[in-house]
Parts: sequence; C-alpha cells; structure tokens
Amino acid sequence: MKHSILLAAATSALLGCTGVQNSDSTEAPAAPELTLSWKTDTVFTGSESALYDPSADIIYVSNGNTNAGEKDNDGFISVLNTDGTIRDIKWVEGDLHAPKGMALLDGKLYVTDIDAVKIIDVSSATIEKTVAVDSAVFLNDLATDGERLYFSDSRTGKIYSMTADGSYTTISTTNKNVNGLEYHDGHLYALDGEGLKKFSDDGNYTQEVINTEVTGGDGLIILNDSTFVASRWHGEIFFIRGSETSVILDTQAEKSNTADIGFVRGKDLVIVPTFLKNEVAAYQLRY
Repeated sequence: MKHSILLAAATSALLGCTGVQNSDSTEAPAAPELTLSWKTDTVFTGSESALYDPSADIIYVSNGNTNAGEKDNDGFISVLNTDGTIRDIKWVEGDLHAPKGMALLDGKLYVTDIDAVKIIDVSSATIEKTVAVDSAVFLNDLATDGERLYFSDSRTGKIYSMTADGSYTTISTTNKNVNGLEYHDGHLYALDGEGLKKFSDDGNYTQEVINTEVTGGDGLIILNDSTFVASRWHGEIFFIRGSETSVILDTQAEKSNTADIGFVRGKDLVIVPTFLKNEVAAYQLRY
C-alpha cells in the first residue's frame, strides 16, 4: 500500500473517476435526493460491496462476482480514495473467489466468500485466516457491533454471530433471501424477502418487520433509529423515513446495478458498486 507521489498521480490519471464532486449545500431539499458526485472508469470485475474506513479515509470494494457462487479464485479487494481515484485496484488478491460483504474490526477486514469468512490483516494486506462455515451455501453481507460480527447466508436464510477469532454460532434461521445487515444502537437490522427487519437486543434476536416495501434488499445504511437508505441489486435505491418510503435512484434502464452500498459519513456520500457495469459511483445524499 506504499506508493510514491508520482505513482499515485499516475494511477489517478489512468484509473481515475470521470465525474466532478459536487459542492455541499446546507439547504434541505423538499424530498430526499441523490446527486451523482463521481463515477470511476470500468476497471472492476463484478464490483459487489463498498465499505468506508473512517480511520484511513478510504473505501474498500469487493470484486470478482461475475460468477457469484463459483470458486474460481478471481476475487480481489480494491482500495479507493473518497474522491473516486483508485489507490490500489488489487490491494488483496489470491485465495478469494467471490468476496461480498465486509466489516472492519480491530485492524482486520472480514470478508464473506461463498462458504467461508476470510480475515484480512489490514496492515500487511494479507489473508491471515479462513473460517469455513459449516453448511453455508451463499454467504453475503457482514456487519459488526464493535465487538462481534454478523453475517448472512442468502440461500439458507440464516444469520450468524461470530467472535473476532472466528468462532461462530447461528442466531436466526427464518430469513428468506436475507442479504444486507447493519448494526445500530444495540440492534441488528437485516434486509430479506419480507422487507427490513429489526432484531431484539435481549439475545433472543426476535424479529420485527419494520418496512415491507423494500423486499429483497441488498445494501443497508442506517442514518438514525427511523431513517434508512437501502438498495436493491437490480438498480434501485430507497429512502425510508418512518412510515414513508421513496425511490431516490433508479438505474434499471441503464442496466446499472446497485449492489451492497456503502456510506461516507460526514460527507453524506452513498457509494454504489455497479456490479455488471464494473464501476463504482458516489452520490451525494441530501435529505
């Protein structure tokens, strides 16, 4: 990850973004909206998930999902700057097949990869451990509460809890097509075939469906207890505020996917991996 200033400049010129970041505005819009801030060139391969690291002010992107359930060893993790320039297109590669959801905990990047969770040491950019998950079929998203990790299996409907060292247990089994996960204020949230779910904080993980309009969701951003941004893979992003749900981005006509979105807090940037378009785009969120 060490680059000279000259190399960084050359990389930015070669692999840089094609958009110009918009200026901030303090005036709230009449309705929530997304405005394109930047978009990279088509330099990725099946860009699936985006995760912002506030400590380093960078964005991780998981790639290699054109055959999302196949162990073909073509997966890799990219690193982007928050202005859309690419810092390292293949920051980690090798022993990755179809990496999807990611979460950061104690200097490690945890990544789901079909039927295993890969633990990457961030400082050395190496996979230091592979946690094989028994009976897993299609592991998808990852989230953390700052102490433990949570990950989903979209094919089996299971959600797991895992310690930092890789010991895991099943915490919920009735979540058809479960995908996006996030943790907020003591509660786990999930997107599945029923909609947006909130789980109890008593250790029993009792489910409550709090939104039924965004079914089959992919990525989830939690802004506060009642405000969410959620994506559907085929090209829709929704804004949920209380009982109101609205579509704030629709890229289906362009056949541009909206996979597992990330969020740059402080800049209110929604980071959108476009999957089959092999790009990453950033949109300014105003609400």
